[in-house]
Amino acid sequence: MAASTIEPEIVSGTPTPDGHHHRRGDGISRLLHARPKLRLTALLTLPLAWLGVLYIGSLVLLFVTAFWTTDTFTSKVIPAFTLENFVEILTVPAYQLTALRTIGIAFAVTALCAVVALPLGLYMAKVASPTVRAVLAIGITLPLWAGYLVKVFSWRITFMNGGPLDWLLAPLGMTGPGYGTPALIVTLAYLWFPYMAVPVYSAFRQIPDNLFDASSDLGAKAWATVRTVAIPLLKPAFIAGSIFTFSLSLGDYIAAQFVGGKTQVIGTVIASNINLNPPLAAAFGTVPIVVVVLYLFLARKSGALKQL
Repeated sequence: MAASTIEPEIVSGTPTPDGHHHRRGDGISRLLHARPKLRLTALLTLPLAWLGVLYIGSLVLLFVTAFWTTDTFTSKVIPAFTLENFVEILTVPAYQLTALRTIGIAFAVTALCAVVALPLGLYMAKVASPTVRAVLAIGITLPLWAGYLVKVFSWRITFMNGGPLDWLLAPLGMTGPGYGTPALIVTLAYLWFPYMAVPVYSAFRQIPDNLFDASSDLGAKAWATVRTVAIPLLKPAFIAGSIFTFSLSLGDYIAAQFVGGKTQVIGTVIASNINLNPPLAAAFGTVPIVVVVLYLFLARKSGALKQL
């Protein structure tokens, strides 16, 4: 009977003085554990490369293109330094009005979201039962579940002539506003409202109930309590939410095309010039970036972001 042969197990690695073997991966782990800076570098290299190349790199190219010019006969982009695009944006009244209109719409959307989020957040945090609170939470975040175009198109149908809004207002002898700036503000407020409602609701939950009780014991009515106690404590939440609602409304242009009617915003002007005059479109594209950076600077100077 042939004796069975036992093949020795091959272990990769370097033997230690005690005769044990360590895998090559163990050496890498020990090296990373002994060098925290190397570990941090290995962890952040890929995301920083992604951020630097795809995000910051694209913005750099945008700024560079904004200083180029376009041949008026061939529509060919000429990589020659010029300030004509920025001069045109700052001097042409149509571009000035478009920029101011877009900023005004973004502020209106932010204000509308804040006005609605305040009583809703108060009711959810301090009054509603757990079941009602859960239902409202689902309703607030529901817009985030559907596709962007689906939501915008639903509002286009709502505001169309003879649409659902006109049908609801017909018994009162009224009609809807139709397509235009009011429809655009309502649509954008619907799209970005969750970004305002969630921080405000979370901030309300963190306010102790005894503050409201103390205000009531001192004779303050409900609105006075909200105005003097709640709103100052909600300032960081409002600013955090406004950063999203303002910046997202400032850069949106698809909603303007669907429900804005003849309303021109920065995005629609950029879209109309992207093929005819790319450098001018790039220069106009820097306007929302500058406005958002200025808004973030003012929000930071207010000190509210430090409390988040």
